[in-house]
Order: sequence, then structure tokens, then C-alpha cells
Amino acid sequence: MADTLTIRTPGIATVQDLGRVGRSRYGLPAGGAADQHSARVANVLCGNDDRAPLLEITAFDFACVPSADILVAVTGAPADVTVEGVARPQWEPVSVCAGETLRVTGIRRGLRVYLAVLGSFEADYLQGSCAPDTILGFGPALSSGDELVLRAACPPLDHPYSRIPLFRLHAPVPPFPTTWTIDVTDGPDRAEFGDTGSRLFEAPFTVSPRSNHIGLRLRGDVPRRVTQGEILSRGVPIGAVEVPAGDELLVLHRGRGVTAGYPVLAVVTATGLSALGQVRPGQSIRFRHRTLDQAVKAHRAQRSAVDALRTRVRTAFDALRIRAPDTV
Repeated sequence: MADTLTIRTPGIATVQDLGRVGRSRYGLPAGGAADQHSARVANVLCGNDDRAPLLEITAFDFACVPSADILVAVTGAPADVTVEGVARPQWEPVSVCAGETLRVTGIRRGLRVYLAVLGSFEADYLQGSCAPDTILGFGPALSSGDELVLRAACPPLDHPYSRIPLFRLHAPVPPFPTTWTIDVTDGPDRAEFGDTGSRLFEAPFTVSPRSNHIGLRLRGDVPRRVTQGEILSRGVPIGAVEVPAGDELLVLHRGRGVTAGYPVLAVVTATGLSALGQVRPGQSIRFRHRTLDQAVKAHRAQRSAVDALRTRVRTAFDALRIRAPDTV
């Protein structure tokens, strides 16, 4: 029989990856991990391909038990990670022996935690991705007793008595502040807001409880369109900051539909989108204007940090003779 990872306390957990790249042309939302940086780093810390399936754990406590010795990495929002009641670090590889209970509890400051396993696990795919699609009913949340088939095992690597962590890989950990700063570039309709467009940057906005993976609703001093006329429905990017009539902004995220008809004042940058995936209802957001060159430079710097981590992981795993199978 294949070794498995059995879910004991599911909370709100789903099997995720980086989404359906290039499928918007067919009308499919991109989907995928809301915090792409944390998801990517979790897989890299396990020696997996960036796109390998992993778990996205949202807000509530989670627990699982493997039937074989495994190596895991837990990234994302700060949380209490324990193995058989012993505290283990986030953002570093951690050994879990067969039959031991891995718990993730007390998620705070952010909203989502990512759990990757060396070698990953089997998953169903739709249009090249295992990411859930709520419209099509694909990829439901995990339930207690669900079993994920593991693709690799790994002998225990930590000290059985002192529990001294074996790894010091220095993953690029993002900040998790009380008030989030989200970078945006100008949207296609910036000129239609005149002087009121500057309101986006002058005061914080509060995240509404009605926010979800499709988009965030923000309350605050909303900019107002000063031109007249209808806007035809058109393609909109992930991260579009839309300004409908009313007292809220809409910021589209990875579950967004591919077309919309509201004016787009700004667009959240790639690095800003990962941060936005961690913002909790009730928290505050400040937007920060960036040029396209600044946005590209920040994205490249973040990806370079992940690439440097991948090199350190490969070196450490080679020294320890850890081998992960092809994970995509």
C-alpha cells in the first residue's frame, strides 16, 4: 500500500499549486495559492518544483499524520508548528516521523499557511493545475480522514534528544505587519479619476469581512470617477483595483473572473499580490504607488532570493543524500 498523509483536523485546508497559467484565454480564473511567494518557498525548501501540489491552510487550526517518515516545510503567516507537541520552526525543513502528529495552530498576523512535503503528493488536475475552482466545483476543501498519497519518504534528520534544528537555510521571509503596504501601478482608467485618484494613497483602507479569494472589498475614502459614460466589459488582470459606484473598492485576486466592467484605477504588483493574499478581514491597507520599472525590479529581486534559496537547499540536500522525485 502507498504511504499517505492523513488529515486529522482539516480546518480550512485545500490542495493548491501556483494556478492555471495561461488559461484565462479560455475563461478560467487563474486560481492557485493566494500568497504565491510563501507557496513557492515552501516547495523550494522541500526540494520540489515550484509548481508542485502543497496544502494551503486558511485561518483555522490544522493537524495531519503521515504513515511514513517525511520532510516538510511550513511557510506563510506566523503560527505555532509542533510535531508530537514539540515546537518546530517555520520557513525551514522539518522532519516528521511515521505516526507523529504535525499541528499548525494559532495562525496570526496573516491569514494563510503553506505546508509542502518533500516529493509532494498525488493530486487531481484540471487544465494543468490542481488548484480548486469553486465555480466548477473542482478541488473541495479537505475533510477529516482524507488521505493524500505521498510520493516520497525521508529518514528522520533531526536530533532525537536535543531537537537541534538541522537546517539554517535563511529563507526570504516577508514581513507580516499590522498595517499592510500594498504596491500598485497605474491602471488603464487612472485619468478618469482626476484629482480624486490621489485618495488611494492618502489614507488607509479597511478590509471587509465580505472579502474572499475572488477579491477584497475595502472601506475608506473611495476615489470618484469624474468622467461620464459606460465602460464596456473587458479583460481585467489579477490585482485590478476597481472602483464601482458605492463606498467600497474592489481588488481582484486569483479567483477573479476574467472580464469586468468597472473602472480600474490601479493594478497591484506581483509582489503586492502575495502580501494581499495574507491580509485578514479588519486589517488596514495602505497603497503605495510604483512605476512599472520599480514593480519589475521588486519582482525580480524576490524571485532572485528564491533562486538563491533553491541553490542552498540543493547543496544541503546533496550533502545529506536527500533525493526528491520529479514533482510535476
